[in-house]
Amino acid sequence: MQVGPPRSTVKIRWVLRAICLLVLVALFFSRRLLGRSWKLVALGGTWPKNIADFLISDTHDAFDVTFSSYNLTQLTAAPYDNVVPPILHHIALGELGSYWQDEWRETAQSCLEWHPGWESYFWTDENAAKFVAERFPELEDLWLRYRHPIQRVDALRYMVLHEYGGVILDMDLKCKRALGPLRRFSFVAPEAHPTGFSISFMMASKHNSFVGDVVRNLTAYNKHWLGLPYPTVMFSTGGHFASVIHASESNRTDLKILPGPLHTLSGRVSTPLFDHLGSSSWHSYDVQLAARLSSRFTLIVFLSAMIAATLCLRGKPLLCWVRRWVFQGIVTLGG
Repeated sequence: MQVGPPRSTVKIRWVLRAICLLVLVALFFSRRLLGRSWKLVALGGTWPKNIADFLISDTHDAFDVTFSSYNLTQLTAAPYDNVVPPILHHIALGELGSYWQDEWRETAQSCLEWHPGWESYFWTDENAAKFVAERFPELEDLWLRYRHPIQRVDALRYMVLHEYGGVILDMDLKCKRALGPLRRFSFVAPEAHPTGFSISFMMASKHNSFVGDVVRNLTAYNKHWLGLPYPTVMFSTGGHFASVIHASESNRTDLKILPGPLHTLSGRVSTPLFDHLGSSSWHSYDVQLAARLSSRFTLIVFLSAMIAATLCLRGKPLLCWVRRWVFQGIVTLGG
């Protein structure tokens, strides 16, 4: 006469317990990565928090976001102090380097002409590699091993902005006026759609603490997100990544954002500051997919990010790891 549950039931219980234990262990080891994944997913909810404190406005900052009150050639923040140094940065790595002389001569030159007397840097493969090796040796290997060239461009933006300060400008931005009035703020970038800010144009003080935080987080967010180029770029070095760091700062008051849609640099647009040619040549086949995901961002992206990016343990896929140990447990119990 059998006493207690059947042997098969006992086996199932042990297998389920083993699976639960393994999942808990995997979650423990992946907790930091899961936390970063959640921050990326939750940006739509965290970004607007206290937005009135950092979104530039006449009410909060006594600043005319239409720029109609300022002289077109104003190179300083007078009567305010100049916090951002008078430096222009353009980055032309890889194929962009060959395009610079022809495609974007006019756009880059327009910004130089509007800012006479300012220093200017054109970052190419040669001087950029030397700069990273000398100033950020701890990030050199990461920078050289990025999967996509645009990741090197994005990471370099933050590095040169932190090291020198000044203004970072995409090659497809044609300046319509001088940027002097904005030099009173220690950090400035335009609002992006649907959330966060754009890194096509940024201004910052030298050794800005927020830009330093962005640089320090490059390694932590360097993942092949969702297995697709577009999410990988946006979540590891792009505007979404930088916006997550912005939203994580304890005090965002000085991290100023020019309000959209007036200043949003999306596609071919004209803003009070720029004509944006909207090249976006790095986007791949998955841009449309990413756009569709954004409508159900919290659910789909979070689940995809967990599956594609966080279910790993010491370089081995968690799913295979669980399968192997569960199989061994079944064999042991069966014996």
